Amino acid sequence: MDVNAAVAAAAAIAGVLTGVIAMLAFRWSERDQKRPTRTSLHIDPVLPPGVDTVLSVLRSSAVVLDEADAVVKASSAAYALGLVRGGKLAIEPMLQMARDTRRDGEIRQVELDLPRRGTGRGEALAVSARVAPLGSRLVLLLVEDLTEARRIEAVRRDFVANVSHELKTPVGALSLLSEAVMDASDDPEAVQRFAGRMQIEATRLTNLVQELIDLSRVQNDDPLEDAEPIRVDELVAEAVDRCRHQAGTKQITMAAGGTADLHVWGNRGQLAAALGNLVENAVNYSPARTRVGIAARRVNAPGGDMIELAVTDQGIGISDKDKERIFERFYRVDPARSRATGGTGLGLAIVKHVVASHGGEVTVWSAEGQGSTFTLRLPEAGAARDRASQHPDPDLDDEAGNPTESSPYEPLPAPEVLP
Repeated sequence: MDVNAAVAAAAAIAGVLTGVIAMLAFRWSERDQKRPTRTSLHIDPVLPPGVDTVLSVLRSSAVVLDEADAVVKASSAAYALGLVRGGKLAIEPMLQMARDTRRDGEIRQVELDLPRRGTGRGEALAVSARVAPLGSRLVLLLVEDLTEARRIEAVRRDFVANVSHELKTPVGALSLLSEAVMDASDDPEAVQRFAGRMQIEATRLTNLVQELIDLSRVQNDDPLEDAEPIRVDELVAEAVDRCRHQAGTKQITMAAGGTADLHVWGNRGQLAAALGNLVENAVNYSPARTRVGIAARRVNAPGGDMIELAVTDQGIGISDKDKERIFERFYRVDPARSRATGGTGLGLAIVKHVVASHGGEVTVWSAEGQGSTFTLRLPEAGAARDRASQHPDPDLDDEAGNPTESSPYEPLPAPEVLP
């Protein structure tokens, strides 16, 4: 019995020791797994504290690269610009900048022209890329889109150049004509002829300066500060009166039609100038003994009813390539004809700015040799329309004193038709 008890006691002690050793081995293995190794330090790079938050509020496109050129963090704008594809930086010049900066720690910046994705027109995307080290292993790439800034700068340069050219032409002509008048002082007929040319150039110069002033005003002023309800037929009548003489000289018939009792809300002077520019262009670019029409109607729109004013001519028309640019400043479809008619190339630019500042839009339909139709879409003055229905305008009443009703494109009472 003593021997058996001794053997059992020894077996129990051996079992306890084995359990203790196994437990210690398990704890040691678990602690060893949690200990960072040289390899694990390079698997998942972590951004420094606060960097992620800062990158999320930057306007620039941001990309963070690790030491293997893999993208650790990229903003949505970077994906939109096509900088990151498949977890890699897709722009080779930027990737090379990142490698150079990682090697020597210097900050680099360069401007690049990148192909625009999805347009198929070969348009370049102008960007400014800046690369800087972020900690000891990461590199930060910030990309700023300069396309719009470059476009605005190009427009500004073109505007200054065009203004200089347009002013130089009549001023130079006046200078030459004045010399011709002095040389022909003893020839009354020549003096009269040169004086007439001087008057034409002086008028062109005056019109150019006035349209520059008008364009500056509509760009800088808020037209709704002095807004009022305006009757559309009054705007049409004013536009017709403005071009009555030119139309009569060319025997152009001018007719107005559409829905009566329409009102818009805005600046009377600016809206009258915009519609007047369209009617004047229609008259100037139409052959003799043709027709120019002005039509007004109400159309339904999701944000409220709109008033459409359409000016139609039977002129030379506009090609498809020119239709994309006719609202640019100083752009002329036919420069030689514009000089003959005294056009400055600013009329449609003024129309575009006036309509946009009133919450509307201007569109154009045209075919070469068939004429053009320019359409203004302006928000209707609902309050003014309600007041007009409660207090009918005497000018629109019939002989019995009741308000008249006009079907779409029925002639309006205000404008007359020129033979």
